[in-house]
Amino acid sequence: MLKDRRALVTGSTSGIGLAIARALAAEGAEVILNGLGKPDAIAALCAELGSRYNGANLMDPAAIAAMMADIGPVDILVNNAGMQHVAPVEDFPAEKWDAIIALNLSAAFHTTQAAVPGMKAKGWGRIINTASAHSQVASPFKSAYVAAKHGLAGLTKTIALELATHGITANCISPGYVWTPLVENQIPDTMAARGITRDEVMNDILLAKQPTKQFILPEDVAAMAVFLCSEPARGITGSNYAIDGGWTAE
Repeated sequence: MLKDRRALVTGSTSGIGLAIARALAAEGAEVILNGLGKPDAIAALCAELGSRYNGANLMDPAAIAAMMADIGPVDILVNNAGMQHVAPVEDFPAEKWDAIIALNLSAAFHTTQAAVPGMKAKGWGRIINTASAHSQVASPFKSAYVAAKHGLAGLTKTIALELATHGITANCISPGYVWTPLVENQIPDTMAARGITRDEVMNDILLAKQPTKQFILPEDVAAMAVFLCSEPARGITGSNYAIDGGWTAE
């Protein structure tokens, strides 16, 4: 379905991004990986997927520009890279705020800005932004993440409107809690912020948000990304797809 399409997936060496990269590669896309990890593990992923890797620091606009120039025009852009920090607003480190906004929001602007001219030249493109249930609702102690994801949803709508007549779509996928390193690694911070145990974080904070009482699988998000790249999805743009076990239905 995606043969001869080139896809850049940021944050694709683990978690949701890796699931999306695998799903796009399975459909025939040429996938460029980006993210953190040990060199041997990244080399193994490149061999598995027949992919290239660019480890650009997405918090540095100059590094993003160099990456986009190096890999050439892309048909599919998946802005998935992200980070999280949990703390009360009065204690939230300013450097964490800046880093989260840079990686979760600004990086998507910079990659999109670089990718759009090539997509316009081809008359075809797919921009998919991994947002979050927190692009629609808020939770305590996550001021930077919630602000970034709300901003990403707004950026997506604006891009969709600007590109609507160019054969390019832009959409968000907004998962609830997916069992990934990002979720697992925020558990200790949540324990500290709320003064509760790990089990209480899991059951009373995380899964309490999702009526299904189950974590979302990375493969579920990847399947939606593949669909949004398909021709039957050509009329879908500016949308924000919740995969959250019913969280935002309340």
